[in-house]
Amino acid sequence: MKKWLIPFYIMTVALTLAGCRKELDRINTNPNEPTVPDVEYLLANGIKSNIDTYWGTDASMETSLLYVQYWAKIQYPDPDRYIPASTSIQNVWNNFYAQGITDFTTVIQLGDTLKQPGYKAAAIIMRSWIFQVLTDLYGDVPYSQAGQIDKYLTPKYDAQQDVYNGLLAELKQAVTIIDANPNAALTGDSLLQGKLQGWKKFANGLRSRIALRIADRDPDGAKKVFTDLAAEGNVFFADGDRDARLNYLASPSQNPVGKNRETRNDYRISKTVIDYLQTLNDPRLPIYAAKPADGGPYLGVTNGLAADSASRLGFSKTSDIGAAFTASQAPALLFTYAEQLFILAEAAQRGFYNGDATTLYNQAIRASFKQYGITGTTVDNYLLQPAVQYNAANYKKSIGEQKWLALFSESLEAFAEWRRLDYPQLKPAYTGVLLGKIPVRLTYPSSEQALNGKNYKAAVARQGVDLLTTKLWFDVY
Repeated sequence: MKKWLIPFYIMTVALTLAGCRKELDRINTNPNEPTVPDVEYLLANGIKSNIDTYWGTDASMETSLLYVQYWAKIQYPDPDRYIPASTSIQNVWNNFYAQGITDFTTVIQLGDTLKQPGYKAAAIIMRSWIFQVLTDLYGDVPYSQAGQIDKYLTPKYDAQQDVYNGLLAELKQAVTIIDANPNAALTGDSLLQGKLQGWKKFANGLRSRIALRIADRDPDGAKKVFTDLAAEGNVFFADGDRDARLNYLASPSQNPVGKNRETRNDYRISKTVIDYLQTLNDPRLPIYAAKPADGGPYLGVTNGLAADSASRLGFSKTSDIGAAFTASQAPALLFTYAEQLFILAEAAQRGFYNGDATTLYNQAIRASFKQYGITGTTVDNYLLQPAVQYNAANYKKSIGEQKWLALFSESLEAFAEWRRLDYPQLKPAYTGVLLGKIPVRLTYPSSEQALNGKNYKAAVARQGVDLLTTKLWFDVY
């Protein structure tokens, strides 16, 4: 009898506890709230919150916009001198992983569970876009084990090459899902208005973007991407299509830049971009910049001035960034027709795409101008300038400089392309602290060293010392 006593007691306690747990679950369930997340809400919230992060203070205003010298700081200039706040590094990482990757992974799962393939495809594309931004910024990052906290509390870091190749496969999968379900429902989509063909073009645009990202390291792999795209019909954004664009609304759904301006304004347009625009007689100048409040010509601020020097310039005597980018309802762009044409121009030059590089380059500039309502002879005359005309012998300079000007509203993408193409040739911040160098990545957040130390150390050992100046895998030259 004794040998059965303890097992019987354990079984009785277990059954009692299980019954209590079920009763607690029943009591603690709110009958007025759904137990399964609303897939439409998750998609809508995921799109806005992650684009807020992309356009926000930490990823753009205090880092990438300064590094590519679109903006400059006129107050509290440490970030412009390459001393980023640790909170900026941490916030970008946390927001993209804890919100973006987690939310879109859930939408993907719900797309399967609820048999809603449109949501699954859109979520794969958005999650791929976030991973692309993360690896562009940090290098090796958690990818294959990310978003699965129940299985991987401390996910491994995947090599950047593996991340890019994985994203190419995922984006192709998303296109396959859309092709098989062209009329699938998709609501809650503020980016492409529920049009799956728009999502397909966005996915293909990202595939072509990543193909060029790997081109200097793996030209055969890059060429295969364009071969696959051609076999699928080269379905890209075309003239007249809606770009991948979030139209912001009034407060509290305003653009993060506009929200930032409600309480402070630490920024002015960089002297670097003003000089480029003026040298080329570029008609985008009055769109990109505002004249000083006190009157007079456009006056940009040199990046990386000491605090006293910057403050002496004065807010009213220097040029602010144009209202097209600072207004509360200014749209956020993730991928444009102009960028697609610049990509195809370079792909044609490299022999990856069947097209004329010069024609595509000129079309890309026209598309960039058209974003701001500039067309006709103004653009014709601009393209005739020797400094603008396409130079096949130095295509990285031609494309690099004009693409940099065109990506003025997409600083994270501009930061990646500046590192890849090495144009324009920017001068380091005036009082920069990196011994004459410009940052080429963000460092990993300190939380990773404390909470995921083993995998963090493995990534650093593979990639190089964890500094702002350590080049990433794609950044060959």
